[in-house]
Amino acid sequence: MTERSRPNGIVVAGLGSMGYGMATALLRAGHRVQGVDVSAEKVARFVTEGGVDAIGAPDTLVIVVLNAAQTEAVLWGEDGWAGRLAPGAVAIGCSTVSPAFAREMAARCEARGLHYLDAPISGGAKRAADGTLSVMASGSPAAFDAAAPALDAMAETVFRLGDEAGAGSAMKAINQMLAGTHIAAMAEAITFGMTMGVDPARTVEVISQCAGTSWMFENRAPHVVDGDYTPRSSVSIWPKDLGIVLDIAREARFSAPLTAAALQQFLAAAGSGLADEDDAAVAKVYARNAGLRLPGES
Repeated sequence: MTERSRPNGIVVAGLGSMGYGMATALLRAGHRVQGVDVSAEKVARFVTEGGVDAIGAPDTLVIVVLNAAQTEAVLWGEDGWAGRLAPGAVAIGCSTVSPAFAREMAARCEARGLHYLDAPISGGAKRAADGTLSVMASGSPAAFDAAAPALDAMAETVFRLGDEAGAGSAMKAINQMLAGTHIAAMAEAITFGMTMGVDPARTVEVISQCAGTSWMFENRAPHVVDGDYTPRSSVSIWPKDLGIVLDIAREARFSAPLTAAALQQFLAAAGSGLADEDDAAVAKVYARNAGLRLPGES
């Protein structure tokens, strides 16, 4: 079996909406996969779908957790995976973190004889499950080679952004800046229309075919129309991700007023009990402030 086959198996740390889908995509590609999560229920469910209970000295660790602190804990915490991976194994960091943090993880892994690929992801839960994610990756050629079997199974597009960790996370920050502001803009536009008597469904029908559309508008506005806030991507993600973006901007002395405004709307949504709802629920903040009733609200 070739080096590219990574015979020892893959561990996916974090079985949330993205990680679980990525783990199942790896299974479909024929890999031996262990899923780990703080939720024993998710781990047990993954085993029933073909995951293994344990892999000794895995070749690949895919980290799909909430933030930098959890990423560091997965690798370097008590009983962390850095001490359990096979020599020359690769850790694929998929969470939204700062470029500086990604470079630190890469340096620490290199000192341990491991590879680290800075590889944040985009595409949502459905594309994670389909194995068609976009990956914004940077790292050494050896890290890319070691990660290739997992990336082949999880991603439709892998952007190679450089030979050093950090560039992938920088691009993810740009993506999240746009994605977060576009969701907030969707919520603002659809509720603005309501103040003029425009039905939200009509707004989606027309704007989706006009210059004002965006991928986030077309993806999230139907959730508002349907009154369905089942969390495909939750409100709680955005205070974290836009906070990271603004931290990076602050260090660069870069003004990002649109991002800051979007962050405030997500903070307001989270603070009013919507943190675990779909991120389209930020429209409820606009509706409440304008005295509007969204579809599905009694």
